[in-house]
Order: sequence, then C-alpha cells, then structure tokens
Amino acid sequence: MNNKYLNDAIIGGKEITASYTKNGELLRLMYSTPDFRQFLDFFHTGVKINDSCIIYLHEDQNNRYHQYYSEDTNVLNTEIENTYFNLKIKQTDFVSMKNSVLVKRYVLKNENTIDLNVNFLVHSKLLSNPNNMVGSKIENNVLMQYSHNNTMCMFSKKEINAHQLNDTDNNIGSGVIQDKDYIGMSSDSSINYEVGILKPGETKELDIYLYVIENEKISAEEIWKNIENIRKQDVIREQTSVEKYWRKYVKDHIGIELKEENSEYNKKFNKIYKRSILLFPLLTNKETGGVAAAVEVDENLTQCGRYGYCWPRDAVFITRAFDKVKMEKETEKFYKIFCKNTQSKNGMWEQRFYTDGRLAPCWGYQIDETAGVVYGVYEHYLVTKDKKFLKDTLKMCENAVKFLCMYMDNILGIHDDSDIVKNEIEKTYHTENRNKLPVSYDLWEMHEGVHLYSLASINAAFNAIKKIYEIFKPEYEEKNRLKLESINKLEKKIDFYQKEIKKYVDNNMVNENTKTLKRNTNDDVTDISVLGAVVPFKMYGAKEKRVTDTIEKINMTLRTYTGGYLRFEGDHYREGKSPWSISTLWMAMYYNEIGEKKNAQNSIDFIVNSANEHGLIGEQIDNNAMQPNWVIGLAWAHAMFILAIS
Repeated sequence: MNNKYLNDAIIGGKEITASYTKNGELLRLMYSTPDFRQFLDFFHTGVKINDSCIIYLHEDQNNRYHQYYSEDTNVLNTEIENTYFNLKIKQTDFVSMKNSVLVKRYVLKNENTIDLNVNFLVHSKLLSNPNNMVGSKIENNVLMQYSHNNTMCMFSKKEINAHQLNDTDNNIGSGVIQDKDYIGMSSDSSINYEVGILKPGETKELDIYLYVIENEKISAEEIWKNIENIRKQDVIREQTSVEKYWRKYVKDHIGIELKEENSEYNKKFNKIYKRSILLFPLLTNKETGGVAAAVEVDENLTQCGRYGYCWPRDAVFITRAFDKVKMEKETEKFYKIFCKNTQSKNGMWEQRFYTDGRLAPCWGYQIDETAGVVYGVYEHYLVTKDKKFLKDTLKMCENAVKFLCMYMDNILGIHDDSDIVKNEIEKTYHTENRNKLPVSYDLWEMHEGVHLYSLASINAAFNAIKKIYEIFKPEYEEKNRLKLESINKLEKKIDFYQKEIKKYVDNNMVNENTKTLKRNTNDDVTDISVLGAVVPFKMYGAKEKRVTDTIEKINMTLRTYTGGYLRFEGDHYREGKSPWSISTLWMAMYYNEIGEKKNAQNSIDFIVNSANEHGLIGEQIDNNAMQPNWVIGLAWAHAMFILAIS
C-alpha cells in the first residue's frame, strides 16, 4: 500500500473508526476496534461529466476544497468545487451509532449554464495478502469485497449502473467501466452510479453505504436483512441522530468553563478542547478500555514503529485527561479490564498492546510502563474516591510493586536469596552472568540504560501504593493481621528503595558543573523528559534550584523560535528539527506548577496556533508552516492539552 502519513480528519461510531485527508479522501477504515483491522488500500471516488475522463474528487487541478465538521460532532463535511464544469459537491461522512455502517452522502449542484450529465464512480481496493486474499462479488446491487475474515459491502438506494471487478486500473481513468463477470479474484473493484442530467441550478443526491461485517458472526440471511434495513433508513434523519448524539456527548463531558468566543484564538481554543472530547472515544476500545495512541500513520514502517497500539504509559496520561472530561467510567475500565488482562504473571507490563489486550509487536522493555499503572490507579482514586475501585485493583498493583522492587534490586546491585517472589520473577530473565532484568528503554524508546524519568515513575508508584495502604490499614488491623504484617514488610522495603532512588539520582543524574538534572547515567544531553521528576511524579519540588537551573538549560537548548520545544538535543527521529506538542505542553504544566501563568500560556498558545483547522493536535509541528507534520490526532498530545489547561 502507499504511504499515507497524515490523517487530517477522523470520524467514528459503533465499531468503526475512519480517517480522511483534507480533500475528503477516505484513507483508513478500522473495524471492529480503533486499531485493528484496517481494510483499505485505497478508496477513490470521482465523477465523469459529459464526455470527460474521471475527475477524482480528492485530487484534480480544477478542484477547490473546504472541509469542516458539523459543529461539536464527528460528522465530517468536505465541499468540493470543480471550477471547470462549475459543479459543486458536498460530501458528508459519518458513522452510524446503531450498526457498523459508514455513510457517505453526496449532494451535487450544477452551477453551470449548461446541462451536466454526471456519472459517479467508486474505485475501492482492500488490503490483501496470500494468507487472507480478497475477492469481489456483485449481488443484489451490492459490491461485496470479502476475505476469509471480513466483508465490506458497498451499496446505495440507487442501482449500480456498471461495475468492473478485475483490471479496473486499466480503464478507470476514462470514466467508463464494464465487466461481464459477477464475481472476481481482484482486491480492487469499481462501480458506477448514474446521477443523470443536472440542469443549471439543479441539485441531486447520492448516498453510499459501507457496511463492514465479521464473517463468522453473521449469517448470509442476516446480512441481506441488515442491508435492506439500512437502505430503508432516512439518511437525513440518521445524520441528525448522529449529530445529536455527539453534541450531547460534548455537552456532558465539558469539564471547564469554555472561553467566550470573541476572538479567533478563543474559538480555536474551544475547538481543540471539544475536538479532544470527540477524539477520545474514537480511539478507545469500548470493551476493554484500551486506548490507541493514534489512528495508524505508517503501516509500511518507513519512519516509525507504528502508532496504532496501546502503550500503558501513554494511557496513564490519557486516562488522567479522561477524568478531567468526565470520562471516569472509561478510566475505570482501562485499569480494571485492560490492565488486569495485560499484566504479565511476574507483575510487569510489556511495551505495548492491541486495544483488545493482545500483545502487540514490541522491541524492548520499559520499566515506566509498569510503574505508571500503579501511579495512575491512585490518581484515578483521587478523582472518584471509589474505595471499591482500589480494592479491585489492589492485587494487580501489589504484583507490579513487587516487580518494581526487583528492578530496583538490579539497579542497586542487591540480591536477596530469601525473597522467593523476586527469585521466581528473575527466572524469567536469564543472562550469562545471573538472573537479571534486561536494561530498560527510556521514555522515547531510543536509549537503553537507567533513566531519571523511569526512576521518578517508580518513586511515584511507591508513593501511590503507600497511600493506597493507608486507606486499607484500619480495615486490616481489625480483620486481617497477616495482611497488615505483609504490608508493613513491603512498606519497609519501599522506604528503603525510595531513599536509595533519591541517593542514586543525586550521585548519578546531576551534572556537578551546571547543577542540572541529567536524563540518564550515560550522557548529559538536555531532554524534556527530566520534567517527569517534577511533573507529574513530584520527586523534586518545582522550585528547587537544580530544577530551575534545568529549566533554564531546557529553554536555552530545546526551545525553538516559534515557542515550541524539541524532545532532546540531537534527536534524529524524522530529522529532529520539529518541536513536539508533548514537550511544549509539558513545559506549560511545569510553569502552571510554579504559578508562572504567562509562560504557561505561551506554551499553550503555541499548541492553539499550530493545531489543524479541525482542532486536532499533531505530534510534531512544522516551525515554518505552524501546522502538524506528523501523527495528527495524537491521544497523548490531546491529553496533555487537557491537563495543561484544567
């Protein structure tokens, strides 16, 4: 498949998440979870007008575009004007909240002085491989593109005027397709709908439905029954219903007082806030609570290791934002279902997972994935004060903490042969020298070693479990003395580890010349991640001298002329020249912590000014264009925005 790096707009609903270019091209269609499976190699639509060749809606030199969401919804509108024929097309895309249907609604208006004879073409290619080949079939005015596992049904209330199941590439450019076969082996096929003659000033409509099914879960009889029911729906009423759903969703989840929209800046600020609320459910697995980092951007692994997975560490930040926008139930589901299901027997969490909880491709071990979960559990409790939630997740947190203790033993060079649990864990990781955990990657997954961010997250996890124990101790004193004894023993170990962590950092992660914090024990590269030791993990006070000196160093080395911040010096990922929204918002959170509202606002202004026209935040920002240039709609970035302004 071709590389499709920028998802300019994202929509979704029941079991479907889809992404688009700024010109309205459907890039990706995910079913039945936000991260798996993606069906489309490409989905191209076009019109043949009078004797013309095909005019692609998403790309033509005579086309003008204007794209926008219906206010406070996940309903996307793309207005396309072909200036050669003076034909205006309004394309509206939305996903039904009732079933797995993506609706593509087209309103065509002739603004010419002559009649326009319009035929509408769709050329769709599904991803196929030798182990899951895609075939096609025309039946009952439906184009069915199917593999062993799934089928995508494309249909309309109109009859298909023509179709081509094989070799479409050879003649689609002419706008004329034809095929005698009703069934074929090709992964790409095309259909034609006759819109007919449009008189000057006349408007006609065409509704196309994409209905995705899992083959083993539904019978052929049910499929055809559902298709007929979908065809019978009043599309305008269905669109109105979807818009009403999302507007209510936004209203129910606003957690701050929005700005008065008396300036373009305030309008953009509110747009980003509301778009964050609308984005979060599109990336969240409704069954498990797992949250995808983003809609996928790089299936071919040309520039990254892919984004369509759930990292526990990222999700800890994201679920903290969930709690700020009244999505507490989703946060609870993440910890009680996703985290419980994905925790390894030894207490740790691997790097990343599919949102359904299955292990995703990984390339390294990261201790902060485990520490972050324990920290996040207590942070959620502080919002809800739900003691039952703590009780339901206590064993999970205790197992994680025991794993963190074992990790610290390895860092500190301690080996306790009497600790049976730790020794069992260590058997999982055998090296030539002795049982030992592998070296952990850093936050950015680029450097192996011992890192300040990781140690700060462990320290925060230890603080969290101690505070959780304080809540349950009175109960154990009365009813479970053995449990209390076990807690006291673990707390004693934790106190020791926390003292040793602070001592280790002081001895190994402070530059003695500049008195600034170092990101790891291997180098003195300025890295925004050292802020984790202050915000959110609070291992250091925000106004301590070594912290303020570190902030000064960050401002001298990582701040760009636009006001955005790089991740770290010498970053080579995608040339390393673009500021990151996460880094910039991290600085905003720090400045809020010390009460420097103006500096915090400067960082927030950078995010507002650089988000795209829909209010979606990019992972990285082009300094010159002040537009996202990588991973648009990054969940972690939107979460940091919510945290920075709340």
